[in-house]
Amino acid sequence: MYVIDPIGKENPYGYYPGPDGSTTHYKPPWNGPLFPPALPDEDGHFDHLEFGSPQFEQAHAYGSIRFTLDIWEHYMGHPINWHFGHEFDQLEILFLRSLDNAYAGYGSIEIGSYTTKNDEFVPFGLSFDVLSHEVGHLITYSLINIPEGVELQDEYFGFRESAADMVSMITSLHFETALIGVLEASHGNLYTFNRLNRFGEVSDLGQLRLASNQKTMADFKEGWVREHELAQPLTGAFFDIWVDIFHEILVAQKLISREIEALSDQLEWGPDYHNIMQPLFDEAYVKNPQGFAMALAAARDYMGEAFAKTWKRIDPERLDYEEIMRIFSAVDEELTGGLYNRIIVSNKERRAIGRVKIGPKLPKPPKN
Repeated sequence: MYVIDPIGKENPYGYYPGPDGSTTHYKPPWNGPLFPPALPDEDGHFDHLEFGSPQFEQAHAYGSIRFTLDIWEHYMGHPINWHFGHEFDQLEILFLRSLDNAYAGYGSIEIGSYTTKNDEFVPFGLSFDVLSHEVGHLITYSLINIPEGVELQDEYFGFRESAADMVSMITSLHFETALIGVLEASHGNLYTFNRLNRFGEVSDLGQLRLASNQKTMADFKEGWVREHELAQPLTGAFFDIWVDIFHEILVAQKLISREIEALSDQLEWGPDYHNIMQPLFDEAYVKNPQGFAMALAAARDYMGEAFAKTWKRIDPERLDYEEIMRIFSAVDEELTGGLYNRIIVSNKERRAIGRVKIGPKLPKPPKN
C-alpha cells in the first residue's frame, strides 16, 4: 500500500453517471499532481515529522492502517488479501480533505475530515478509530465473497458497519496506553463513558456513535435509513458480550465477586447502574490493576479470534444478524467448549435478534 496527498482531486472514487446514460467507474490510481510526501530520516524513521503537518498526517494514516492489518492477520492466522487484488496489487491511501467522511473502496481508502457542532475541525487522518474502521471494511470485503446477482438482506449493510467498528475497538486495545487508559478512566466499569465505547472520538465530549447503546431490532421494525444506525443492535450485543466475558474472567481470577457480576447483569440498562456499580468497581480495581489489565486483554483476544473465525464462515446468501449469532455460538463451542454460550444467547435475545424483522430501507429525510 502507499499514501498520496493529491492536488486538485475534487471527487471521491466511485460510480458516476455518464453523459449517455451509462455508468462510469472512477477508480485508482490517481495520476495527477501531489503534495510533498512523508519521507523517513536517514535511519528510516518518521518520528521527526512535525505534528500538524500534512506529512505527519500521511505517516499517521499509513501506520494506523498497517498496525490494524498486523493485528487482524494475527487473528486470522494468514495474510489478508485485498478483494481488488486481481486488478490492483496495492491499496491507494489518499487524502480528500473536502470529503466529510472516510471511504474504503475498490482499491483505495479516501480520508476526509469532520467538523463538530462547535465548529472544531477534526482531520480523519489523525483518527485511529476512523482509519482502523475503514480497514475493517476491507477485511470483511476480502473474507465475504458476494456472488454476482445475489440479493443481500438489509442486515448485511448493518453487519459490515458493526464489524468495522469491532475491528477498530479491538485493535485500539493493542496499544498499551489505550488499554491502561480505559481501565484508569473506568476502573473496569466499561459501561461508563470511556474511550473504548465511544467510537470515532472527535473531542473530549463528542464521538460519532457509542458501542454501549440500547438499540434493539424493534427500533427498526418500521424501517431504517442509515447503515451505521442499523448496525447498533448488533454492535451493542457484541459489546455487551465482550463486557460480560470480561466480567467472567474477573470472577474466575477472583478480582470481583460473583455477586458483583450478577448485580451488573441485573442493573444493566437501568438508571441506577453507574451509581451502584462504579463504587464496587473502584474498590476492586485499586486492589489489582494489573489483574484487570490482563483480564481485559484476554477478553479482547477472545473476541478478536472469535470474530475472525465467525467472519470466515459467513455465507452472504444467508447473512442476517441471527445467522451471525448462530455462527458466533458455534465458534465459542470450539474455542471454550461453550463456556460463554449463555452470555451470547441472552444478549442476542435482549436485542430481539431473530425475533423482530426489520422494515425496509427508507429515504433519507431532507436536509433543513
